[in-house]
Amino acid sequence: MSLPGHLLPVLVLLLARSPGWAWGPSRCRAPREAVCNFVCDCRGCPDEAQCGYHGASPTLGAPFACDFEQDSCGWRDMSTSGYSWLRDRAGATPEGPGPRSDHTLGTDLGWYAAAGTHGGREAATAALRSPALREAAPSCELSLWYHVASGGVAELRLELTHGVETLTLWRSSGPWVPGWQELVVPTGRIQGDFRVTFSATRNATRRGAVALDDVAFWSCGLPTPQAHCPLGHHHCQNKACVEPHQLCDGEDNCGDGSDEDTPTCNHHTATDFERGLGLWNRSEGWARNHSAGGPQHPAWPHRDHSRNSAQGSFLVAVAEPSAPAILSSPEFQASAPEKCSLTFYHYLHGSEAGCLQVFLQTRSAGAPQAAVLLRRRHGELGAAWVRDRVDIQSKHPFRILLAGQTGPGGVVGLDDLILSDHCKPVPEVAGPPPGLWAPGPRSQLSSLQPWNFCEPGHLLCGELCVPPEQLCDFRQQCPGGEDEQECGTTDFESPSAGGWEDASVGRLQWVRLPAQDSGSPGMDASGAAGHFLSVQRAWGQLAEQARVLTPTLGPSGPRCELHMAYYFQSHPQEISCNFERGTCGWYTGHLTDAHWRRVESRGPGYDHTTGQGHFMLLDPTEPPAQGPGAHLLTWPQSPAAAQECLSFWYHLYGPQIGTLRLAVRREGEGGRHLWSRSGTHGNRWHEAWATLRHPQDSSAKYQLLFEGLRDGYHGTMALDDMTVRPGPCWAPKRCSFEDSACGFSTGGRGLWTRQANATGQAAQGPPADHTTETAQGHYMVVDTSPQALPRGHVASLISEEHRPLAQAACLTFWYHLSLRNPGTLRVHVEEAERRQVLSIGTDGGFAWRLGSVDLQAERAWRVVFEAVAAGVERSYIALDDLLLQDGPCPRPASCDFEAGLCGWNHLPWPGLGGYSWDWSSGATPSRYPQPPVDHTLGTEAGHFALFETGVLGPGGRAAWLRSQPLPATEASCLRFWYHMGFPEHFYKGELRVLLSSARGQLAVWGAGGRLRHQWLEGQVEVASAEEFQIVFEATLGGQPALGPIALDDVEYLAGQRCQLPTPSQGDTAVAASVPAVVGGTLLLLLLLLLLLVSLGLAGRRWLQNRAGCPFWGETDTVGPSFDNILFNAGHVTLPASVTSDQ
Repeated sequence: MSLPGHLLPVLVLLLARSPGWAWGPSRCRAPREAVCNFVCDCRGCPDEAQCGYHGASPTLGAPFACDFEQDSCGWRDMSTSGYSWLRDRAGATPEGPGPRSDHTLGTDLGWYAAAGTHGGREAATAALRSPALREAAPSCELSLWYHVASGGVAELRLELTHGVETLTLWRSSGPWVPGWQELVVPTGRIQGDFRVTFSATRNATRRGAVALDDVAFWSCGLPTPQAHCPLGHHHCQNKACVEPHQLCDGEDNCGDGSDEDTPTCNHHTATDFERGLGLWNRSEGWARNHSAGGPQHPAWPHRDHSRNSAQGSFLVAVAEPSAPAILSSPEFQASAPEKCSLTFYHYLHGSEAGCLQVFLQTRSAGAPQAAVLLRRRHGELGAAWVRDRVDIQSKHPFRILLAGQTGPGGVVGLDDLILSDHCKPVPEVAGPPPGLWAPGPRSQLSSLQPWNFCEPGHLLCGELCVPPEQLCDFRQQCPGGEDEQECGTTDFESPSAGGWEDASVGRLQWVRLPAQDSGSPGMDASGAAGHFLSVQRAWGQLAEQARVLTPTLGPSGPRCELHMAYYFQSHPQEISCNFERGTCGWYTGHLTDAHWRRVESRGPGYDHTTGQGHFMLLDPTEPPAQGPGAHLLTWPQSPAAAQECLSFWYHLYGPQIGTLRLAVRREGEGGRHLWSRSGTHGNRWHEAWATLRHPQDSSAKYQLLFEGLRDGYHGTMALDDMTVRPGPCWAPKRCSFEDSACGFSTGGRGLWTRQANATGQAAQGPPADHTTETAQGHYMVVDTSPQALPRGHVASLISEEHRPLAQAACLTFWYHLSLRNPGTLRVHVEEAERRQVLSIGTDGGFAWRLGSVDLQAERAWRVVFEAVAAGVERSYIALDDLLLQDGPCPRPASCDFEAGLCGWNHLPWPGLGGYSWDWSSGATPSRYPQPPVDHTLGTEAGHFALFETGVLGPGGRAAWLRSQPLPATEASCLRFWYHMGFPEHFYKGELRVLLSSARGQLAVWGAGGRLRHQWLEGQVEVASAEEFQIVFEATLGGQPALGPIALDDVEYLAGQRCQLPTPSQGDTAVAASVPAVVGGTLLLLLLLLLLLVSLGLAGRRWLQNRAGCPFWGETDTVGPSFDNILFNAGHVTLPASVTSDQ
């Protein structure tokens, strides 16, 4: 019986959704310890469902959240009276005392959790408890929105129960503000299981209506195990990766504590105040205390930082508000040229006038010098312990002083003072030498304050004392207007920044910078080379937002306006088908909300068939897609032959594009991957093919699937001109072994195997492949140990037939030899007969190395790799990433980019934001700016390597283009041509040349600024005592701006020194040397420091007259608040007045 034509698509769709046929997420059963741990261990995140948040996999940077729209996400009412929690919405009780709308949707149809619908005559508490959660990271924060709709609520409380201890994260007794209010609370590191409880206590006979919505857990998941860490990161014992700044910082960032138990940390000196003051035994005005049994102070810490417990100890300032509490370190030896680092956790809560300052006091010529301000934190930072760090480099012995001053109703606390291994205390002697130190740091610092007969918090101007409520009220009280001068109105030329104070607690902060600083717009809002506030990196560990606040202002009139200038830039039924008249036998899957679309050529998007026709496009930005990828499938097909060849053209272009994958599935079987490509492949169409091998004597239908898995929002994937023909395909031009062995055979012996090392249990082979540089990547390997392959025996790896070559070509491949001599790798070409074209017998190492062979073949040919064993135990030979390209093979690390990247690796580096260099030409339409011509040919048809810096965005860092490993050299010359297309007088990009080796990285050349739109020559002489790689790094000098950085004609002259360009080469010739660059940088830093010193002198005298938190000590060398050049420079460089012997 035949079906009506209009029902066939419906039937196929139903079949595609059936359990045995659908392309859906694989089932996964995570172990108990991996459930509700804020990490998606299964596709689709079912292991995190009903965990107090929705189980859908969050996008990068998004929290695990519950908006109560679908269900209660596992939150349960634990109340013991009629006053209880339930899921509700405003539309259900329009006359009730609850909110008129939810917070998520802002309508009366939105859902939330509510308490207070039951009347009663007694005081009662309604408790809402989360499911059991597991393993919160130190950075974990819980945010929620609450609504109190009546005066019957006596108290709201947020608690965390862990083991036998219940921590109070937050508690409030009002007064209650109308509308939805946000609450953000850090949880700190929690080991094992825990639960969170939100409770509301009502007064007797009152309804006590409370609502809760949009609960979210931010940054709570611990890092997952990785086979290899990004360069510079620490590999934990549990295989997780953490950043270098997280080592020895007093927090368990790995999840197993191994980042705090490294050999380096064993030489640090940590004081957690659990048993005393440790090295910090010179204290005036500080007292040890703890939360349990502490004073009933609204701003008192609920827990310490070291143990994240109410039983833990910490320091609090107990001095009078008019005087500072001083904590002094012992005397340390001179640290230069090393840096002594102090990491500390501070607590400022309850008062806008609270203040904590860090000073440095050196001893020179036998006498103590004036204290120098290193860091200042002021105002309200919230009920949390905030991390900070200062780096000190001094030529003289020194002490570190921490001065805390409380404001009315506030608390200033300290915990976990961690000194690095370069902080070496001076051995104590019996009795201090005469004149070595002042008798007490407190008396010295206090003596520097101006005499003030006004009450604390009042401003002295002449003979007038202005009370706090009259400061910054837009009415002048002082004859000179001093009470209204530091109230937010500023051009930031004064070091005081107009009273603006940074209140950041995370990895970003606001800093007052001069316009000449690298990374700035180049001028301030007035168009001059002045100062402005800029967002910079910081040492905090909590919320990423950078916050800057004015002093308390007002009251204001109804016409009060705020004017400011701001600057930012951010950057976007046949299988054979050319898609000109439709999609033929292909259709878009609907299991994700990202979709392939048939589009017409327009602008940078053009098809392969005619350049003006149609093609299939996956653009992750239109519309915004939340799913991980998109599917393009065929209708079920019947095999036409035992083997069929599918050929197609693909286009992968963009600095952050992802993976395109081809798979086949048959009825009753799982899917099998046939082909994949990852990352950008340049701004051009590429041909690819895959052989479909069908089971003999089988009529089972098969289905093809193209899956686009995005890795960001910068770039596009496209497909065109698909063709299926009977018979096998030629051997592929490119093979990464990620999805198959690419048709390679082993001569019947099976000695070569395709493997990955994801489990770490591989018997032989490198720990990571070359394609993905991860343990999950695949490669071919042969075990050359005597028991597997005796000495002198041969293991062959034979390709399928390649099509004849119309011109000379280059075959490149990456090989990895074990440290123990595995023998010899021989490469043969088999045309009419077999001939050897290459033999590799060098010692092994830790790196993949590039091999290349020039080829010519007028007939079909094969390539044969032979491993000849040397009879050494635990040895192997591995192969990966074969590529056949037109043209002769280039010299190592040299490339004109006409045929590709010539072995230069553009794989995105995870620690730099995950962006990659691209490959394009001026004649190819592009969605990104690019040079109109290349340098090699000087025409639109020429090609170049390209990176569009505008895609970096606020969180991006840089992109690397890495050479193959190069042998050690005493002196070799690197020449190249580069192009920067940034707008004149607007912004600048930066191009640097780095040398990367086992010892680390060294910058040897750099260029930046607003350069003319033309090709410029660069050259640098490089030297390395060990094997190294050359890295081209493209980045911005600050915030994003559209502008390309391009490279062409890279030439590495091994063993040859650079020659200075001749004058005939014109102004496009640019030479550089490492000493010149370093010397120029030091001179620039010296001039910048002198400029900041002069600016700091102008504002110091008035600031010392300011009430609140004074600036004690000689602060001429650094400006207060934002003028923190000591931190921005990464260390403390003391001025001559402090470091020179007088």
